[in-house]
Amino acid sequence: MTPDEKKIILASSLGTVFEWYDFYLYGSLAVIIGAKFFGQFDETTRNIFALLAFAAGFLVRPFGALVFGRLGDLVGRKYTFLITILIMGSSTFIVGILPTSDSIGITAAIVLITLRILQGLAIGGEYGGAATYVAEHAPAGRRGFYTSWIQTTATLGLFMSLLVILSVQAMMTSADFAAYGWRIPFLMSVLLLAVSVWIRLQLSESPAFLKMKAEGRHSKAPLSEAFGQWANAKWAILALFGLVAGQAVVWYCGQFYALFFLTGVLKVDGFTGNLLVAWALAVGALGFILFGWLSDKIGR
Repeated sequence: MTPDEKKIILASSLGTVFEWYDFYLYGSLAVIIGAKFFGQFDETTRNIFALLAFAAGFLVRPFGALVFGRLGDLVGRKYTFLITILIMGSSTFIVGILPTSDSIGITAAIVLITLRILQGLAIGGEYGGAATYVAEHAPAGRRGFYTSWIQTTATLGLFMSLLVILSVQAMMTSADFAAYGWRIPFLMSVLLLAVSVWIRLQLSESPAFLKMKAEGRHSKAPLSEAFGQWANAKWAILALFGLVAGQAVVWYCGQFYALFFLTGVLKVDGFTGNLLVAWALAVGALGFILFGWLSDKIGR
């Protein structure tokens, strides 16, 4: 791996890790957020609403992929990266300063859900764009290994969010964390936003995209070409529902509902619950690299 290739993977991965950090803070703090923004309901109902608000970000992710994927095909990957990180970082920061339902009533929940939708749109465009960007830089026979680093970003983003939460929890009492400390990880996202923007500004445009644009071969109507023609659409649908959907259900249930179940149902203290999941993530992340490398050797 050349120094330039290492820089591309590191820059792409770090920015995407920071976006996943922003996206996953909500899930890591779902129990507290339910109490703060749906406090007018009983515990069971507010927990359900908190999870539904979390799900809103996932529901719009495909639309984010379509919108920002099309934008990336039209204007390039680099500038699309900048837009998605700005949307994600600013939305997360606003959650940190958002008044709770005790102050502004149902408006707090409406604004929260709106911010989750913006986060979902941003991560939908970011994740696929980052994988495409790295794949377009990858040498022949190394694409699986190179893009596997992007796959680790979701796990590392969650891991990072848990570490920040654990650090803040260690510096104050449980009562203080529930009262105001939960806002600190969200407010810290503004620092990650600044770093991410700086990183993305250092990236050059994808050589594959520049070559296609120079030759006039880049798509002028990527959505209609992908989904308007059955020959292409059938593979997109198969990949979406046949390959990815089941894997996503298993992954998110294993990570998020495990944490929610530990802290919300079993009443394990937040510090211990976060620590257990963090260790599991640290071990599991190595599998992405291993199987990415293996896919280059024996096929996908």
